Amino acid sequence: MTDTDFDTALVTAAFALGAEKGWRHVSPAAAARHAGLDLAQVRAAYPCTGAILKKFGQMADAVALTNALTEGSVRDRLFDILLRRFDFLQAHRAGVVALLRTLPFCPPLALAMAELNIASMGWLLEGAGVDATGLRGALAKRGLLVVWAYGIRAWADDESEDLTATMAAVDKALARAEAMVSRFGRQPVADPDAPLPPGASPLE
Repeated sequence: MTDTDFDTALVTAAFALGAEKGWRHVSPAAAARHAGLDLAQVRAAYPCTGAILKKFGQMADAVALTNALTEGSVRDRLFDILLRRFDFLQAHRAGVVALLRTLPFCPPLALAMAELNIASMGWLLEGAGVDATGLRGALAKRGLLVVWAYGIRAWADDESEDLTATMAAVDKALARAEAMVSRFGRQPVADPDAPLPPGASPLE
C-alpha cells in the first residue's frame, strides 16, 4: 500500500464513521480499525482527529488546484476552483454533512476547522492567480472563506446530481464579493451581510 492509498483509506474510513455514528465517535484508532489499517502506522501519521481533518482539507485542495483554469476573469477562475472542491466533498457527502452538524456543538473543533479553512482559502486564491500574502491577502482569504461558507450551506441542502443550487449560491456570493472589491479595493473583503460562521465548513 502506498502512502497515498494509506491516507485515502484512513480518511475515507473516518468520514464513513462520522456519517454512521457521529463525529464524537471518530478517532484515528477507530478509523484505523474500520479500514483494517495497522494501529502503530496510523499513530505515527495521525496523532489526533484534527490531523485527519487537515489531510482531508489538503486532499480537497489538491483536487481543486489540479488543472484549474488559468484564463478568464478572477471570478470565473475562483468559481471553477471552488466547484472542484465541492466535487471532492460530494464523494464524502454524508460524513461532511455530519461534521457540519457537529461544529456548532464543539467549539474547539470549530476553531481548528476555521484555521484550516483559512489556510485552504489562501491556496485556492493563489490557484486562481490572486496574491494571498500580506494584509490584503489576509482580507482576501477571509473574504473567500465567507463565499465558501455561503456555498457550503447551500451544498448541505443540495440533493441535485449536478449541484445546481450550490453553483447558484457560489456564483451569487462571488458576485457580491466582486461588487465589494469594486467598492472598497482590489482585494475581496468579507460581506457584512454574510457573517463568518464557526468552522465555516470542512476543509476543507
